[in-house]
Amino acid sequence: MPRKSSVNDQQLIESIQELYGPEITSGDLKGFCASRGLNYQTVSNKLSHHKIGRGKWNLEITQDKVEEIERSFQSVAVLPEHHQNLIPDKDDTFVKFGNFADIKRIIQSRLFYPTFITGLSGNGKTFSVEQACAQLKREMIRVNVTIETDEDDLIGGFRLVNGETAWHNGPVIEALERGAILLLDEIDLASNKILCLQSVLEGKGVFLKKIGRFVKPASGFNVIATANTKGKGSDDGRFIGTNVLNEAFLERFPVTFEQPYPASSVEIRILQGIAATLGLTEIDDFCKKLCDWGDIIRKTFYDGGIEEIISTRRLVHIIRAYAIFGDKAKAIQVCTNRFDDETKTAFLELYDKVDADFVMPSTESVEVLELTIEGGKEVPF
Repeated sequence: MPRKSSVNDQQLIESIQELYGPEITSGDLKGFCASRGLNYQTVSNKLSHHKIGRGKWNLEITQDKVEEIERSFQSVAVLPEHHQNLIPDKDDTFVKFGNFADIKRIIQSRLFYPTFITGLSGNGKTFSVEQACAQLKREMIRVNVTIETDEDDLIGGFRLVNGETAWHNGPVIEALERGAILLLDEIDLASNKILCLQSVLEGKGVFLKKIGRFVKPASGFNVIATANTKGKGSDDGRFIGTNVLNEAFLERFPVTFEQPYPASSVEIRILQGIAATLGLTEIDDFCKKLCDWGDIIRKTFYDGGIEEIISTRRLVHIIRAYAIFGDKAKAIQVCTNRFDDETKTAFLELYDKVDADFVMPSTESVEVLELTIEGGKEVPF
């Protein structure tokens, strides 16, 4: 029969910590009580101020401490997060294509339905989600995932503010509490630390073990992830740094959309819209030829003829470069310089065939820009 405890609360806590550490479970506590002949219910009542969940205790955190941390967090921000407007701005140059209608429908439903969008670089995956939220006036929080992204970056952690330690919510918690769309951008760059989101992807919220608080998702919360791969790594080596994601993690996304590049007719409208915002006129023919050029390159890429591709984003870069330099040949050249010499030359020669008026830039002439700094000294850039 369990005997009455003859130790005070502090001695009891120290004895338990010595055996099991600061975080214990009901199984740990039952084992401790059985070994000491103590009543489980009596001991668990003594630890009520340390309870952080069902059958879980943290012996280093008291309820008073949790309340103190929460009060300190609330007093930190000059502008509390929930007062900020996180609805993306509408972009007048946006042209809907591909999976946009389906993505918008998922967001509009306000149902919890994690969505995975995969596709090659620069084809509007992130932009589509952003503009769907803008049109529906839904808040969106974007997280740019890298291999360094960890639980502290996503969920939150303690920060030093004015010499004091305070809890700061991460973007996941903000999205959960606001019922916002959480956009995990470039998710395939993540390490296994992303598994801290397992319960979030089940729609069950998350337990903040550091402060003993459970956060439930507000109505309308959803998770959308974008990636260049399907979470299985990059076989051709084009997307260095992408990782093979945990199968259980990927399985929590019920639907995957494959985002294509826009059709040539759509892409022309995109470039024309960008040109109009830059004050460019009479370049519809240039826009069409750029899109024809990009389309030929992509078909050759898909057939295995080349290893590089011209994205929609790259065509937009060319239009912007033309607005700056006023020279079509130079705009194309500076925007294809990122490729190796062989690929760049092949791209330029191909455009020469698409546009009869195009003059191939000389590969021998190198333009040296000079910057005049204070004192009149000129430094080559």
